[in-house]
Amino acid sequence: MIDINPKHSEKFQQDGLLCAEQLVSADTAHRLADRFEHLFTGNFETGVKPDEINWQMGENDESLTRQICNAWKADRIIAKTVLDEEIGRACASLANWPGSRLMHDNVLWKPPGARPIGFHQDNSYLDWFTPIGIITCWIALDDITPESGAMELVRGSHRWGHFPMPDQFHGPEHYKCHMETAARSVGILPEIISIEVSKGGGSFHHGWTWHGSGYNRSLGPRRALVVHMCSSESRFVLDNLGHGNGAVYARYRRLGDDTMDENYFPITWRQDGYRSAGIDTYLQVKP
Repeated sequence: MIDINPKHSEKFQQDGLLCAEQLVSADTAHRLADRFEHLFTGNFETGVKPDEINWQMGENDESLTRQICNAWKADRIIAKTVLDEEIGRACASLANWPGSRLMHDNVLWKPPGARPIGFHQDNSYLDWFTPIGIITCWIALDDITPESGAMELVRGSHRWGHFPMPDQFHGPEHYKCHMETAARSVGILPEIISIEVSKGGGSFHHGWTWHGSGYNRSLGPRRALVVHMCSSESRFVLDNLGHGNGAVYARYRRLGDDTMDENYFPITWRQDGYRSAGIDTYLQVKP
């Protein structure tokens, strides 16, 4: 159980982030991390390709962070955590939503020597659905140290306003530059919080909170599973689907219909007890 109480919610509204010592067990973190090798070599347990494959073994720059989006469609061990009811409940509680719908997941693998991920606001990529806004649950699958390229979040930066997408996400040398420009524009000295937790720990953050990560200067990998949730009431914006990653996810929009199909954006928790049909059956099929 992930317990979100009123004090947590109040702190989240103030800081735009909430650290968590344990989101999944160390054993679960180990099993999730074990799936990464399969995913990044193109071995998809369900036979279904993820929506975005931004790195494949033997094909891409070894110095970049490896990323796949919507691995839950390709691997049911990943899906069991991504579609977990308690993560949905926690995100809805922090955002004051009636329920949570999975927008998409990320599996992130930063091997030793991997370059940074540029600071950004998640919501700047998401103008293709409304109400705009996500809550992100970030789960560490390795012990995270300052040397391993920990995720860094800027406390209170969700209240700075809305800024454009950065021009470089993977591997920028000056990975904090867009955030620092935004901070100067609002006259604030940024307070950076580094998420340094044991495997299974992690954090939640607001969709407008600035975050990124530096080089992995350790001798081991830094792997994470990221769950991006939106409101259960979210719907497509019909006339604005070519921006951000709407160019990818607009493929699931039916003609003339703003409904976000639950086969692709499942509702994992709702106050009235509803959960998208088929989730539990899908998860019961053993790989």
